[in-house]
Amino acid sequence: MFDVPTKTLETAPVSAIPTLPQSIVETQELLGIMRRQDQFFASGMTLSEEFRRAQLVKLRKALEKHEGHLIRAFAQDLRKSASEAYFAEIGVTLAEIRHALQHLRSWMKPERCATPMALAPARSEIRREPLGRCLILSPWNYPLLLNITPLIAALTAGNTVVMKPSELAPTMATAIREMLADTFPAELVTVLEGGVELSRMLLDQRWDLICFTGGTEIGRSVAQAAAKHLTPCILELGGKSPCLVSRHADLTVAARRIVWGKFLNAGQTCLAPDYILADESIHEDLVTALRAEIRLRFGADPLKHEQLPRIINQRHFLRLQKMISPGSVLLGGRSDAENLLIEPTLVSATDRSVPAMREEIFGPILPIIKVKDMQEAKAFVKAGEKPLALYVFSSDRREQDDLFHTLSFGGGCINDVLVHAGNPGLPFGGVGESGMGAYHGRHGFEAFSHRKAVVRNNTFIDLPLRYGPWGRFKDKAFRLFLN
Repeated sequence: MFDVPTKTLETAPVSAIPTLPQSIVETQELLGIMRRQDQFFASGMTLSEEFRRAQLVKLRKALEKHEGHLIRAFAQDLRKSASEAYFAEIGVTLAEIRHALQHLRSWMKPERCATPMALAPARSEIRREPLGRCLILSPWNYPLLLNITPLIAALTAGNTVVMKPSELAPTMATAIREMLADTFPAELVTVLEGGVELSRMLLDQRWDLICFTGGTEIGRSVAQAAAKHLTPCILELGGKSPCLVSRHADLTVAARRIVWGKFLNAGQTCLAPDYILADESIHEDLVTALRAEIRLRFGADPLKHEQLPRIINQRHFLRLQKMISPGSVLLGGRSDAENLLIEPTLVSATDRSVPAMREEIFGPILPIIKVKDMQEAKAFVKAGEKPLALYVFSSDRREQDDLFHTLSFGGGCINDVLVHAGNPGLPFGGVGESGMGAYHGRHGFEAFSHRKAVVRNNTFIDLPLRYGPWGRFKDKAFRLFLN
């Protein structure tokens, strides 16, 4: 399937990762790109189903053509194995395109709505129209998935796009730019590389929609910049996503799935379980199961495991090291500063005061907190901000329903982790501090569209009732029709 040797790519040294200047785009160049996109959008080319379908097909072929190049870039920036790069990014993205192609026609059809008697004989419908020129700002942790999935939604809805990948994954940013430049005209899709200065320059402009994925604090800045132009935003942020393990859980399966979801991409996943709330009656057995699962998947010395992804840069590496208190380590805790590696680490925690509980971890550290029962766990979650994801491991249906009914979160799973984000039929998004808006599948098509209300009337019947002058008879008629 892959045309590159996995081991060679995964062991690329940190020193080989190139860096980009803060900005390689001038203001006049950006304004020219925006002007050409506005002209292209105004031509009406993007409105037809045929055009949108053709762009999705071209994108699918581009991903297949550039697969080897992308896998090399994943290995260079994140030390991702070829298999992880495919199933967690390329494959999921291809599935999103396939889903959009299957359903595009039905999504684009006008939606009939009931019409009240007072408006008879008119008919009412909702039509979706593209918003226009959209800005996509994406993070470094899943650089392909979180760039291309919003792009799919934007193209499906008939928009033009300016995209800025994260400068912290520079090899991937260049690979994406080259792939999309080889696929689309710049007046439809343009990828710009740069850093903070470019982001500020982009946010100073007026857009028809901004889709941002990243941290909560930067998300606030994006929302503030968008507010100056009343620009709608999709903000996919993060937060501390809890994983609740009940006394009714299958601990073997729970441990297997938690370890998979937490340590995928070295824990650098916004949806990863950020901490565990474990029922006191199964706490020790769960820790034992988690230890066994980590040793099974990563070996006795995880730092020598050739498929252990690296931490993205030294700043994040040092930040994560400070979260590991030696006295709290249940397993792991070692690191390799030269290669920016941290082994899967379990730590014991009691409350939100410990270092690993003060902020989103975004790394391979998993705190475990012992609670009396799931009611105490529920109270703990409610005391914090609304998370992007929530996971519950329990075989008790009433317990499952109680937790999912009474807790607020972006999305989640029962007896699993992460996989809800892989279903294009489900919305992906946060709530409160973890974000606003959602996309994927039809939800992405809707998010990048304006829902336009239309009443279609005829002229062969024109009731005089609504025209003045008004009197007692018309007043009674109004009350009859409108009540």
